[in-house]
Amino acid sequence: MKHSPALMGVVMDPIGGITPKKDSTLAMLLAAQARGHRIVYFEQKDLFINQGIAAGEGCFINVADNLEEWYERATPWSGPLADLDYILMRKDPPFDMEYVHTTYILQRAADAGTLVVNQPSSLRDINEKAFTAWFPQCTPPTLLSRSHAALKVFLDTHESVVYKPLDGMGGKSIFVVHKGDLNTNVVIETLTDNGQRYIMAQKFIPEISAGDKRILLIDGEPIDYALARIPAAGESRGNLVMGAKGVGQSLSERDRWICAQVGPVLRERGVLFAGLDIIGDYLTEINVTSPTGIRELDQKFKLDIGGELIATIESRLAD
Repeated sequence: MKHSPALMGVVMDPIGGITPKKDSTLAMLLAAQARGHRIVYFEQKDLFINQGIAAGEGCFINVADNLEEWYERATPWSGPLADLDYILMRKDPPFDMEYVHTTYILQRAADAGTLVVNQPSSLRDINEKAFTAWFPQCTPPTLLSRSHAALKVFLDTHESVVYKPLDGMGGKSIFVVHKGDLNTNVVIETLTDNGQRYIMAQKFIPEISAGDKRILLIDGEPIDYALARIPAAGESRGNLVMGAKGVGQSLSERDRWICAQVGPVLRERGVLFAGLDIIGDYLTEINVTSPTGIRELDQKFKLDIGGELIATIESRLAD
């Protein structure tokens, strides 16, 4: 059995640059600290493999729920990552090769016995757009292709579609295109780099006007409330960074059915924390890299989602 309090690591973007009011990683760290866990902070550059051993040079940090001073660095920490009880991998996209390389380091730590949240192999395998293909019963009509002709036929068939890159985040480079749009060719050419990159096309779901729902799952089980991100006037993107308004709401019966389809698969793949994006009745994305929404849902419904996650991790450590 692991010792208590746990020694945790977190791999994230520079903590000084986060927005504490909205940052889900900070919510996790606050919950862990409240339960007596000690926190070792890393950025990607602090991790390495030496003679097959995953290691890092980070520092202990203390965190606070304070919009002005939300963290302080303490003493340095260095050593094998296997000396940590668990590691939160919370580096934001883009999902590039440096991200993949970091998962190799974390995989060596996992092989040595450290619990990594989420499982490094699943971080590599579960592309947030493409993995919806594993659940066609939950999704709108969807095409993953780099063929200009196929992508145009898809538009002709469904008349209004969303084209988006497979590696984007925050609503960037997402286009809603309608049949007959004079910009169709240039949108496809730009996103596919003239047929050199795969993109996703999905039938446009008009219910986006009611919000793009973010549902958080802990070990495959959904939180009872979703954050519906309602696009700003003149927008079609339900992303908070694009000006969408976050509205809390209870899960619908359809939402729970989708979670029941996806949740067990994520649990089996070692994904302890995930975010599903649902528009209307359809699953559109599965987020496993660094899902957000904790702070907003906590505030609206007096929840402690970070605490639930840390409690789940503690139960895993005790097994």
